[in-house]
Amino acid sequence: MGEEEVPGPLVGAAEIQDMLGVSRSRFRQIILLPRFPKPFQKLIGGSVWLRSDVEAYIRDYRRPKPPADEDEQG
Repeated sequence: MGEEEVPGPLVGAAEIQDMLGVSRSRFRQIILLPRFPKPFQKLIGGSVWLRSDVEAYIRDYRRPKPPADEDEQG
């Protein structure tokens, strides 16, 4: 049928929000950035991205989260 072969695991909006640690509204802002990867496919239920593309974006453009013990006020 000529369907595109999936080159790896896919993630949707909810998974990416969790990976980034952001709200839905912030996620919607982030995906509009030119450097954010384009969706692998747009479906009726929403877009999906290659997990490896999102992980590369996080590695290249997001600040690492501080260790849990540094978050606590003391």
